[in-house]
Amino acid sequence: MIAFRHFALRRGSRLLLSDIDLVIQSGWRLGVIGRNGCGKSSLFAALQGQLEGDAGELDMPGKLRLASVAQETPALPDLAIDYVMGGDEELAAALRDEADAQDRGDTEAMARAHHRIEELHGYDARARAGRLMHGLGFSPETHERAVQEFSGGWRGRLNLARALMCPSDLLLLDEPTNHLDLDAVLWLEEWLRRYQGTLMIISHDREFLDGVITHTLHLNEGRAKLYTGNYSAFERLRAEQLRQQQISFEREQAERAHLQSFIDRFKAKASKAKQAQSRMKRLEKLAGTEAVRAERPFSFSFPQPERVPDAMLQLGEVRAGYPLESGDGFSTVLDNVGFSIEAGDRIGLLGPNGAGKSTLVKTLVGELEPLAGERKVHKDLKIGYFAQHTVESLRAGTSPLDHLQLKAPGVANQVLRDFLGTWNFPGDRAFESVDGFSGGERARLALALIAWDKPNLLLLDEPTNHLDLEMREALADALADFDGALVLVSHDRHLLGMVCDSFWRVADRVVEPFDGDLDDYAKWLRSRGAANKKAGKAAAAEKPAAPVETPEERRRNAAAQREQDRASRSRVKKIETRVATIDTELGKLEAKLADPAIYNGSTAELMKLGQQQAELRREKETLEAEWLELYEQIEA
Repeated sequence: MIAFRHFALRRGSRLLLSDIDLVIQSGWRLGVIGRNGCGKSSLFAALQGQLEGDAGELDMPGKLRLASVAQETPALPDLAIDYVMGGDEELAAALRDEADAQDRGDTEAMARAHHRIEELHGYDARARAGRLMHGLGFSPETHERAVQEFSGGWRGRLNLARALMCPSDLLLLDEPTNHLDLDAVLWLEEWLRRYQGTLMIISHDREFLDGVITHTLHLNEGRAKLYTGNYSAFERLRAEQLRQQQISFEREQAERAHLQSFIDRFKAKASKAKQAQSRMKRLEKLAGTEAVRAERPFSFSFPQPERVPDAMLQLGEVRAGYPLESGDGFSTVLDNVGFSIEAGDRIGLLGPNGAGKSTLVKTLVGELEPLAGERKVHKDLKIGYFAQHTVESLRAGTSPLDHLQLKAPGVANQVLRDFLGTWNFPGDRAFESVDGFSGGERARLALALIAWDKPNLLLLDEPTNHLDLEMREALADALADFDGALVLVSHDRHLLGMVCDSFWRVADRVVEPFDGDLDDYAKWLRSRGAANKKAGKAAAAEKPAAPVETPEERRRNAAAQREQDRASRSRVKKIETRVATIDTELGKLEAKLADPAIYNGSTAELMKLGQQQAELRREKETLEAEWLELYEQIEA
């Protein structure tokens, strides 16, 4: 259990959090949300002992094992899989002791080290690290590469794998889905649902939060409020609370006006003096409920394209890839691609990282010339392209206005400033250097520069990596209203689901339509993983031919298999019955937790309901995993 008591937190002269009273129970999966700059990362720093509280107390168990993701990865010569294994520091120390003892020829020390490694389940650590790396998108041949050979985004994934490798009671994840593809996000979601410790996540991916968290901590205007349930449940409860607050405020304002009117009319009359005095006291005692501050959501739009041709762009039998570094030949990433974009198309690209989604987008843009085949474009095609490196390509030391003036020489400054104002760069902000901008502000400027050109085709490759929830919602609204065509690569399922009408899958050098939605894609990934696992087991089990069974042995083995299948089917039915019961119980709990009145009652009762909900969800997840394993055995 972690407890904050009248806790306050300051960064420099700025008070971020004030008078926080909060208890986080063991086993919770807590999403920490709030606007950029509200103190989310500072709260994590306080939990890690990197930042001292300004007032109050933060109580944490003395032997709490804490894991978090390092922000930087040095250019190490260590093998990637060894770096990930190093996340388990206790095991790493035991392995070093074993190696040192072996070098000295100290058999007793070696025996002690062996015993310690066994206690820590160290002899399967390499396999566990490999599974983590595989889930986060590392192909097997990259496991033995040096850390220094990976790009920044892939090093970030290594840091995440290293944190997951660390045995922990409290796991802190700050924007863990940044730089992950959708496949890796779905894998991480499953992994975190099985995590047994206490989990705290900062994320701007609402679908990811909905799939993982059991509680939500909202930081707003220096305060912290705890909600039971996932992000969608928080939104519903928050909206209801704001509605009730506004009703209370309006009722109180009406009473104030009525009392003040009576006082003004009768305070000078001797016969009414006592009544006027009574009403003045009542007026002083009114609670002073605050009006709900209308948080004007940020919004923007992409201008109407001047023309949207019917047949915009086609790839015919295209082979796409890159020239080899040696200059001798080419590396093919995609083969025989037939892909066309027409007016009104809104296409989402799905597939694992490294399968070729970005390669396809670059080929559509024309940044990569086809190695074979043909790329045809309409003469009126105007592309707006956002690449993963676009944010970093903004020129240092220059302002938003400087960037826009280069695109629009001769256009009046006031016109440019008015346009930048619609993208939330008003007044003097248009003259500020981008050097001091956050990642989200840089991404917003990059999108504004694209919008200025009035494109009729948007090709967006991971545009949300630096955006907060508010900006993601604004982008989803803008893309939904965009009159041109769209091709989108994103790990944000909410954005994909909001703006895309069809999906194409990029995998195994093939680009093909995907018949289904994002839920179907998640199911396809799970089935593909199960098939690969089954194929791996079959390959591992290949041995020299066994002796031929006698008819009697075949009968006995068949009977045993039938008995095992019967037991498995019986267990499957019991699991399905129990899961149905759990769903009913969860529905009742969620109905109670959706009632605003519950938050005015006993905190102990509220926490009890939250714990019941968390326990039922964990039981359901365990049962569903068992059901899937049994079902695969029966169908095998």
